[in-house]
Amino acid sequence: MESISLEALASFGVGHAHDEVAGTGCTVVVAPHGAICGVDVRGGGPVTRETDLLKPENMVESVHAVVLSGGSAFGLEASCGVMDVLSEKGIGFRLADACIPIVTGACLFDVLVGKNAHPDKAMGAKAARSALESFAAAKDGTVGFGSSLEQGNVGAGCGATVGKMGRPEQAMKSGFGCSCFRQGDVVVAALVAVNALGNVCDRAGSWLAGCQADGRILDPLEVFFAAGSCDGQADALGAEAEKVPVEGAGVTQNTTIGVVLTNAKLTKAQATKVSSTTHDAYARAIKPVHTSNDGDTIFTFASGEVESSTDAVAIVATEAMQQAIENAVLHAKGAYGLSAACDLR
Repeated sequence: MESISLEALASFGVGHAHDEVAGTGCTVVVAPHGAICGVDVRGGGPVTRETDLLKPENMVESVHAVVLSGGSAFGLEASCGVMDVLSEKGIGFRLADACIPIVTGACLFDVLVGKNAHPDKAMGAKAARSALESFAAAKDGTVGFGSSLEQGNVGAGCGATVGKMGRPEQAMKSGFGCSCFRQGDVVVAALVAVNALGNVCDRAGSWLAGCQADGRILDPLEVFFAAGSCDGQADALGAEAEKVPVEGAGVTQNTTIGVVLTNAKLTKAQATKVSSTTHDAYARAIKPVHTSNDGDTIFTFASGEVESSTDAVAIVATEAMQQAIENAVLHAKGAYGLSAACDLR
């Protein structure tokens, strides 16, 4: 596999919008000509939009945008702004005088970071316009989103944090990450906002970010079971959260949300399988993962330009997602009273 720029995926555009003071944001992936989309949700506390449409047995085959957003359930509002922009541009299904884009997405919980705010329609519209600009630039042969897409404290990763098994102040700042690989003619990219209960480790198993004390990252399982049981720890975390002011650094809700982009030709069932397999990257890099307080979700967005096997796409996607998760914490900077991996290094 060869690591390449995301610009190789010219059928997509990606844009961020965020509020650094509030500590929240959204990231929008657009496919103006439509693309096949599948999803797999593993966490116990998801916040999602239009994911039922992505089931293989349901009618809709073409999706026009995937939205990753902060703000928990309030963040679903951002997708309405995305719909407005796409409809204004004539992107979507034509029904008489109406143009209806299909927009799906998922939200993470960053409400207790920064200020009590969430991505709204205006922020979603801003991210959508940015995504369309990057799509147009790539089509024109000028700079596309692959050269300019920021990582770290941006977009849906603006208020993201990791390592929340202990006291709120022991968590660390995370963010948004991306990675792209080519295998033959197949190009696969992964975009992810890492907002996990667990710690994040590298491929060798060394901790990159997580629950920390005095500049040392703690073993997450030791911290998690310190109360004597899972139920006891959950009760302790809930009680601690109630003591934290809204503008404080404390966070006890989570969710890592990501998108796989590929030029491969996939059915909805195959795209769903790719999403399912790609969760292996979450399990490799985030410990613990898929807990009751995580809404871990992965979408797969396929433009259908290149023939490939489902397994080939899934294998490359898993590698890309693992690298994107690492990038999310390595590009993050300390904020909202929390340190980041760069501070430890």
